Amino acid sequence: MENLVEAKTQQQFEDFLAKAGKCLTVVHFTATWAPQCGQMNDVMAELAKEHTSSTFVKLEAEEVPEVSEKYEITSVPTLLFFKAGEMVDRLDGANAPELTKKVQRLAVTGSPAGSAASGATDPNQRLKRLINAAPCMLFMKGSAQEPRCGFSRQIVSLLKEHNIQFSSFDILSDEEVRQGLKAYSNWPTYPQLYANGELVGGLDIVKELAETGELENTCPKAVTLEHRLKTIINQSPVMVFMKGNKGGAKCGFSRQTLEILNNTGVDYDTFDILQDEEVRQGLKTYSNWPTYPQLYVKGELIGGLDIIKELMESGDLVSTLRGQL
Repeated sequence: MENLVEAKTQQQFEDFLAKAGKCLTVVHFTATWAPQCGQMNDVMAELAKEHTSSTFVKLEAEEVPEVSEKYEITSVPTLLFFKAGEMVDRLDGANAPELTKKVQRLAVTGSPAGSAASGATDPNQRLKRLINAAPCMLFMKGSAQEPRCGFSRQIVSLLKEHNIQFSSFDILSDEEVRQGLKAYSNWPTYPQLYANGELVGGLDIVKELAETGELENTCPKAVTLEHRLKTIINQSPVMVFMKGNKGGAKCGFSRQTLEILNNTGVDYDTFDILQDEEVRQGLKTYSNWPTYPQLYVKGELIGGLDIIKELMESGDLVSTLRGQL
């Protein structure tokens, strides 16, 4: 697909912006290690089919640091929207409905051809795409942060109380969706909750599911940051959180840590904190240890470079790494 491209250098990025002219260009700052980015890439591919006059660019944030730094990209996925070479909007995080909404608004104002193509699109296809934008989708009045009716407020509270991971769509912002979804799903009121593309129901149904304990089985549960950190820490008996990875350190402290560990003969794994801002910040609080690298053995924090050096000098490092102390 010619309007779905990848920029591997700053020059390619600038060329795509220049070629697009006044038409919309959407740039997805992505990373291969982040599953949310894969989901947003899928949404981009669908949008590229519909909005043929717009350009959709994938850019590996870590591979083209000049561009990432220029636009202050601190996490992925982040999407920037350009017209005539100027940034006109921004979307931080994996929010497929919001991406769809922004593209439809900006692409239509970009060219009459884009507007005609949008008008010719089957509205049911758009509804289906929105419903499937996330495993658990809530169509409501307002947003999850600011519900704009009592029923929407109640259903958001229920979903959060049961730790359900969901995305939302504000029906007040789009009359076509608001009216179309009633007929599409044969459900006349809002809010409406969908799981894996299928209608679950409104507030009454969600309340019943919560009371019977079936809500968690109906909708995917959110993975908390604490649970995610524990999972990563326990990926290997010996884990090092550092700048860079086993193949190449990206700071002096991390480099020294690798040199010391490599001399022990004990196997270990690494996690590059530069590629995940959530882990980078979250681990400082979780372990009450403000700096990197951080060494963990069997899920327990040992410490940073100074501690590793002390253990090496005292002759206890290998025993510690093997969990014998």
